[in-house]
Amino acid sequence: MKLLVWLSLCFAVFTHAQEPPPAGYDQLGEPVPLGAAGSGQLLLATTVPGAYLPAPALEAEVAIEVTGLVARTRVVQRFRNPTDVWVEGVYVFPLPTGAAVDQLHLVVGDRVIPGEIHEQQEAERIFAEARATGRRASMLSQERPNLFTTAVTNLGPGEHALVVIHYQEDLRYDAGTFELRFPMVAAPRYVPGVSTVLTPPVVTAGAKLNPVALSVTLDAGFPLAELDSPSHPLEVEKARETGYQVRPRGGPVPADRDFVLRWRPAVGKAPRAAVFTEERDDGVYALVMVMPPSEKDPAATVRLPRETVLILDTSGSMSGASIEQARESLRFALARLAPEDSFNVIEFNSFARKLFAESQPAHRELVDEAQAFVAGLDANGGTEMLPALKLALEGPTVPGAVRQVIFVTDGSVGNEAELLAYLGENLGDSRLYTVAIGSAPNSFFMEEAAARGRGTFTHIGRPEDVAEKMGELFAKLESPVLSGLELTWSDPRVEAWPEKIPDLYLGEPVVVAARMVAPGARVE
Repeated sequence: MKLLVWLSLCFAVFTHAQEPPPAGYDQLGEPVPLGAAGSGQLLLATTVPGAYLPAPALEAEVAIEVTGLVARTRVVQRFRNPTDVWVEGVYVFPLPTGAAVDQLHLVVGDRVIPGEIHEQQEAERIFAEARATGRRASMLSQERPNLFTTAVTNLGPGEHALVVIHYQEDLRYDAGTFELRFPMVAAPRYVPGVSTVLTPPVVTAGAKLNPVALSVTLDAGFPLAELDSPSHPLEVEKARETGYQVRPRGGPVPADRDFVLRWRPAVGKAPRAAVFTEERDDGVYALVMVMPPSEKDPAATVRLPRETVLILDTSGSMSGASIEQARESLRFALARLAPEDSFNVIEFNSFARKLFAESQPAHRELVDEAQAFVAGLDANGGTEMLPALKLALEGPTVPGAVRQVIFVTDGSVGNEAELLAYLGENLGDSRLYTVAIGSAPNSFFMEEAAARGRGTFTHIGRPEDVAEKMGELFAKLESPVLSGLELTWSDPRVEAWPEKIPDLYLGEPVVVAARMVAPGARVE
């Protein structure tokens, strides 16, 4: 099972009152664009439609707990209504990319308003029902991909509003370094064609802008070679061998720049593993993280040999821009092959065919032949994936090589169950990496196939994204350092995800989540 499930969330809160237009909408029910807020802002509606007044931020406390690759953040902020009238407002919070809100509480005056977490469709239904029956409803929604909002109602003259928000995120790991970023910049956001642009509050010279008391409890799982911040001077206390307490030096800091924390584990010449556990009412949850060796160590530059099989969907559903993107993806992949690699190309529509009877060394003349083969492919016919998978998985293989099957398609099939069942029974030692092409791929099938194939899923939605997305994929695939990973638990009742563990690549850790019925289970 997955330890963390990221959902597209909405938030519904109910009290009883007559329903005016919700905050963030004008009198005609049209949405009003919102500006970016630093570590969170409460914006109060004014008598001018679409205009907002930032409420004074009295205090803000941010506590971040980092466990391996996962960060959980708790933000507590107190605001005041500076006017002499009752007002409606909207709380705006910018999230790091990939983060998900899972708790939010509002305290308005002496009213405590807990939140209910719902997925997007259900929350919108509840919100509409509450409006229709005259109940007050507040809904947390995603205004931008990294901007969340929730309404705050009936804030009295001089009254305080307390906001408590929790979110969690996967941390960024690149080139041996972890990075945590907490957004604090209170910058305006301009929307073309819209006259209303929100700006942060103006403060006098020398005053701290929305002061934030921030602390990070870091359990890296490994001793650290480096721990620093490019944004703020730090105070660091070592709590235990792999634990640290970190805060900006000098106490609360103004919200005039994002807080960034970076650390690099001292992993050395060989892969290392760490285990994190957390007890809950329904069992003990564990996170196992295997770190690759240091990229700076000469021993880490030794890569395992690779066999790369490229599968290209040339069915009719791939016509137009999709086939262009797909061909460009394969051209990019072929150009990245090293002479010591082996490779083959398979194309399929109503039928499937291989370029070579078996994988060939990536010598220049053979790669050039493959490039010419790919350039001549066009989209037509049906989408018979199974014969292509059989050609890739049932033929001869290169002994001792890490076998990487890269499947480029829009996934437009209706026999997903049959295909996934085949992969489960016939994948063997191959690793399957799916590349989805176009604006509306079959993401369910593509993601599930990659998960069962101990690989990853990549989506390329626009032609201009091909080089970046394929570059990121191949930068990883070119550096396998450990294959055939297995975890053995002392308690057979342990549930772990993913069931099949992917290979370990230079610059990217492997993470396994598990649920134990009782504490004390050991892992090897």
